[in-house]
This record gives sequence, C-alpha cells and structure tokens, in this order.
Amino acid sequence: MAALAAAAKKVWSARRLLVLLFTPLVLLPVVFALPPKEGRCLFIILLMAVYWCTEALPLSVTALLPIVLFPFMGILPSNKVCPQYFLDTNFLFLSGLIMASAIEEWNLHRRIALKILMLVGVQPARLILGMMVTTSFLSMWLSNTASTAMMLPIANAILKSLFGEKEVRKDPGQESEENTAAVRRNGLHTVPTEMQFLASTEAKDHPGETEVPLDLLADSRKEDEYRGNIWKGFLISIPYSASIGGTATLTGTAPNLILLGQLKSSLTEKPEAKMILLPVWGVSRLSPLVFCGGGSFFPQCDVVNFGSWFIFAFPLMLLFLLAGWLWISFLYGGLSFRGWRKNKSEIRTTAENKARAVIREEYQNLGPIRFAEQAVFVLFCMFAILLFSRDPKFIPGWASLFTPGFLSDAVTGVAIVTILFFFPSQRPSLKWWFDFKAPNTETEPLLTWKKAQETVPWNIILLLGGGFAMAKGCEESGLSVWIGGQLHPLENVPPALAVLLITVVIAFFTEFASNTATIIIFLPVLAELAIRLRVHPLYLMIPGTVGCSFAFMLPVHASLDTCWSKTWCGQAS
Repeated sequence: MAALAAAAKKVWSARRLLVLLFTPLVLLPVVFALPPKEGRCLFIILLMAVYWCTEALPLSVTALLPIVLFPFMGILPSNKVCPQYFLDTNFLFLSGLIMASAIEEWNLHRRIALKILMLVGVQPARLILGMMVTTSFLSMWLSNTASTAMMLPIANAILKSLFGEKEVRKDPGQESEENTAAVRRNGLHTVPTEMQFLASTEAKDHPGETEVPLDLLADSRKEDEYRGNIWKGFLISIPYSASIGGTATLTGTAPNLILLGQLKSSLTEKPEAKMILLPVWGVSRLSPLVFCGGGSFFPQCDVVNFGSWFIFAFPLMLLFLLAGWLWISFLYGGLSFRGWRKNKSEIRTTAENKARAVIREEYQNLGPIRFAEQAVFVLFCMFAILLFSRDPKFIPGWASLFTPGFLSDAVTGVAIVTILFFFPSQRPSLKWWFDFKAPNTETEPLLTWKKAQETVPWNIILLLGGGFAMAKGCEESGLSVWIGGQLHPLENVPPALAVLLITVVIAFFTEFASNTATIIIFLPVLAELAIRLRVHPLYLMIPGTVGCSFAFMLPVHASLDTCWSKTWCGQAS
C-alpha cells in the first residue's frame, strides 16, 4: 500500500505533463473518424478544451495553439488565424482594462466603495447589501478578480471591528479566560461580544467561581454561531456579487465579449441560415428575421453592442443581486422576520458604532478628493455614456452622425483611454507659463504606459483571440456544418426546454473550468443548434453566456472564489 501511495503521489505531481503528452494520443482516433478537414479541426478543439479544463498549459498559452496547429494541419493559413487575436472586440475589452487601471491607480474605486458603505449603514444585513452593491458596481467596469481582491480587505476590517478576530471553537474554560482578556483589552479590533461582556461581568460578581453556567455556555455557542454566520455571509457575498455584476456590461466579463465576437465570425453561409425565427415577447411567438449579407451569421449586423447589452442585462443583474442578497442575508446575515421584532443589544450597538468609525476613518485616510481622481471620474463617465449612446437601438445614437458602419464600440473606448496617457494628473496652472523661475518639471499623466503594462491582464486578450480563432477554424473547415448535422435529432425539442437544458449544462460545466474557456467551447455548438431549432441564435447564446458567469458552488471555477476561500480559511485558522 505504501508503494502504491508513493506511485500515486508521483503521478499526481506530474499530472500536467501526463495530460499534455497523452491527450493527443487519446484523441487521435477523432482525426480518422470524421471527414479529413473536419476531423483535424475537431481534434484541435477537443485538445484545447482538455488543456483549458485541466490547465495542463496556462489558459492564454493554450489559446495560442491555433496559430501553430491550424496552419500545420491545413485548416487555416497563418495570415487568417493571427488577425483573429486583434479584432475590434479585443480592443473594446482592452480599453475597458486600461480604464480600470487608471481607476485603480488613483484609488477611485476605494473611495466609491467606502462612500457607499457609509451610506447603507452597518447592520449586518445592510452591510452585506452595501458590499454586494459596491462590488457588483465595480465589477461592471473592473475585472471580477480585481473587485473581489479590493473589497475583501475592507470587509475584513469591518468584521473585525464588529466581532473581533475570527476564532475556532475552544473548550469552555479556555474560552471564558480569553473572553475576559478580550473585554479588558477592548481595542478597536477586539470589540467584546455580548457573551464576552456577560462572562466578564459574571467573573467580577463571583471571583471565586470558575465553573461557567450551562445557560451561559449555550448562549455563548449561539453567539459564536451567529458571529461565524455573519463572517461567512460577508465573505461569500463579495465574490457572488462580483460574478453577478460582471454580466451587466459587455466589458464586465470576458464571456460577454466572446459572444459579441463570435456573433460576427461564426458560420459559413448556408441556405438554412438565411432566415430563422425570432421569438418576440409581447407581439407574437415567432416572426422572421432577415440576415445581413455576407459569409457568416451577422457579419455586418450590430445587433449586440454596449448600449443594447446594458439595457438587457442591467435589470437582470439587479434582479439576481436582490435575490442573492435576500438569500445570503436570511442564511447568514441575521435577516429574519423574528429578528425585525428584536431589540438590539447595547453591546452590538457599540460594535456597530465602532464599525461605522472604521469605515469613516478609512475614508478620511484617503484625504480630500484630488484633481486626478476628478479627471479619471469624468473620463470614466464619458467612457460609459459614449459607449451606451453610440447606438442604443431604441433611438438613433451619435454614431448616426458619421459614415454608417465605420464606428464601433472599440473606436469609442480607445479614443477615451488615449486621453489618460497625456491628460495631466495635477491641475494645470496658467501662471506657470509666465513664471520663468518656476521648476520646469514634466507633469505626470493620469496613467503611464509602464503602469498600464503592469496592471492590464494581457492574457485575457490572448484568451479572447483564441476563442475567435477557434470559431474561424470551425467555419473554414466545415466542422460547424458537421456539428449541425449531428444536432438534427434535436429539431423537435421545444426552444424553452432547450434554453433550460443549455443553461443548466453550462452552469454545471463552468463549476470545473474557467468561464471563458467554457463559453468558447459551447458557443459554436449553440449557434448551430439555434439554426436546427429555427430560433434566433441569441435565444440560446445569451442564456449560455450569462449562465457561465453564475458558477457559485466550487472555488475552482474562477480566481475570485479562490480569493474568498483563502480569506475564509485564513480567518478560521
């Protein structure tokens, strides 16, 4: 048994290398089971899917494999593969990442977060709501991981001011002594709980007694359970709301942009793709949708853009955020119908006052708002407003003033973030031009390129490009047509049932894999399935895209849940 255990440890330590080497051999029969070009393309896609799910290679490195494998296997020449990594969708995402870097550079996101927390109050349920609203708003513009990483330290400081350090359960005698010591210290981060206060009072009244009453022990356990639940609720709410908030904008999370990119580069022109049926709510169940010309699904149709996505997704985000807050608050936040009728204890009132003081102190430490913060905030508002108003669909946007089809969201995003690299971070002074004795020092811009290089996650850009290259390979090789033929038995499935099954399958799959890799794998299949069901592709592709962002059960699906799990484990240890 010892030898077997040692061998298993060896295999586990070399698992990435073994997956890297043996996966191509296992998938080799696929090349011969299908028509030549389709088989080779499916082999590459399955290989990338396995590498993405197991992370045998870094995700961004796996995304570069089409540049090597597509030309070698005769699917696409390199001059058609490489441009897929720099589509306008990639530049829209890049502009959002650069804007987020400027916001983080000047701590504007921290100021916004603390201001919201000052407004919502410090009762546990209200604080959870404040945490979720703040995190979801930041996640609309920053990456989910950055929003979570920024909010967790704030949550820890507030929780410590409310309840003291998170502790594991100890034996009653030791706990009583430590509670008494905690009451004596009474520092900012060691605020006594009700049970600690009662324990210290009991010890003073009866100095000779060391035995703790049973009813006090029971109440102490309840207090510890309450405190532990509040900690869980706070820390769970942050990554959950980051995942929910990222769905509200196109730039909020990578799967949204992958949907946009694959809508414009999906399938070759086919007779069955010339007209499909679009469900229209409130008018009729089905109505015809005529495609724009070209060789793909929507080559020139700007159906999905920043404005139209925001109008669709933002109300849904608010609905899911409200549902998440109610669920977490009832489970962990002390929100209950009985709790509304209870009088608040003096000790908890004192703890909440201290928590309020912590938030106020953190906000005051930021100092008065600086010129650079004001400038970044104005540019951020311009960024959001111009993207939203370019072509909101329900009214003509400002893009109608220019040549039709020439302006995309990428143009707007890059134009605004370019200003960050030359706009001064200090308030310009007219006197400086006429004061020849003034120091001639160059003014620092709002964002330097060096800082952008350090903070922008460039690997996500490559990951997006890998998805677009994969979609192009499916189109050119005919694999999409072959997949459509295999989906023929699903033509009789009701569209509503198809949406439900798709959402469940993708939400389950993304619990074990990156949401970006998941949606890259599934979107081409959903597009073909939509043609077979004769429904608008967005009817299937949007639920799949949003569903892959709602993975809450396991910490492995995204780094933000890993941040939470590490924080919770660190507090519990």
